Amino acid sequence: MSPDGIEKLIRSDLSALGAYSAHKAPETLGNTVEVPVDQVIKLDANENPYGCSPKTLAALAEARNWNKYPDSLQTSLRNALQKHVGVNAERIVCSNGSGELLDDIYALFLETGDEVINCIPTFDMYRFRTLINRGKLVNVNRDSNFAIDVGKIKKAITKKTRLIVLANPNNPTGNVTPVKDLLALAETGVPLLVDEAYYEFCGETVVPQIEKYPNLMVLRTFSKWAGLAGLRIGYGIFPPEISRYLMKIKLPYNVSLPATVGVLAALQDVDYLMANVRKLITEREKLFKELKKLNWLKPYPSQANFIFCAVLKGSALKLVQALQRKGILVRYYDQPFLGNSFRVSIGKTEQMTRFLEVLRGLEAEING
Repeated sequence: MSPDGIEKLIRSDLSALGAYSAHKAPETLGNTVEVPVDQVIKLDANENPYGCSPKTLAALAEARNWNKYPDSLQTSLRNALQKHVGVNAERIVCSNGSGELLDDIYALFLETGDEVINCIPTFDMYRFRTLINRGKLVNVNRDSNFAIDVGKIKKAITKKTRLIVLANPNNPTGNVTPVKDLLALAETGVPLLVDEAYYEFCGETVVPQIEKYPNLMVLRTFSKWAGLAGLRIGYGIFPPEISRYLMKIKLPYNVSLPATVGVLAALQDVDYLMANVRKLITEREKLFKELKKLNWLKPYPSQANFIFCAVLKGSALKLVQALQRKGILVRYYDQPFLGNSFRVSIGKTEQMTRFLEVLRGLEAEING
């Protein structure tokens, strides 16, 4: 069969979907940067610059059973997370990154044409995976400060609504939705998925309320606070009925043995990891104050490990490209409600100092 023949067999609705925009790997930049690749400061993917726990590194170095499949029931992981989170292990399901769990949740609830309420602007993966799973996206706009409107969301609910998805703190804007607003949505009875990927940076969570609501679900990850993005490990907290279905439909060995080893060690070193989180929070607040001094930028307050910033004078694309040329990667946005803006991840003190130094030096070039 010719390539054209194969293409005709591919779902027609995917041709206009577009790909999810991922971050850039420094090694792909070639000679487009003015510094050696190993000196590139990567502030575009909300990664943890401190890396993982030394206990995780030691445990991975000592592990030997790479020829064995991991435990499909995730017994040790779920039991360890039971102690860490404070909920019964039967409520917990782990995954190869929280994005995999997002797909499984969509698979569990959505039939073709079923509706997912998505509060924009937000993490674009919600849109992307809804459409991949043949759902219908119902976008509800946030206000000018990116807060949700509970009343608007309630009005958007129909007989076809199967899921409301909310990131808290929101990505890429960094703001937190008050728990009372989340619980008001849970009161509707519609399945509510709260993505708490940045929970450790803000401390606000709906997990203590989860036993009260049989429709409330929470996603968490080890990518941000624990520095395990490369191991791809996330988990969710669910009503027991939903967790049983998710354990049934997930891929059988979806959490790798290295990820299991890494997480179990990380959970033995929470104090060390949270000390690093506090360092990043300190840097976040320092950076926000410095960005506010630049009259050509508008930074938004953040409770995550990044700051979202609108460019008031000049081109955000030009700025992001100029930063890249100088060896600093940040995330560019040019889409509805996020036009002419960028997001910068929080790094170590020396990385933030360099970022601000380069940023200030580019003002004339960007505003000229």
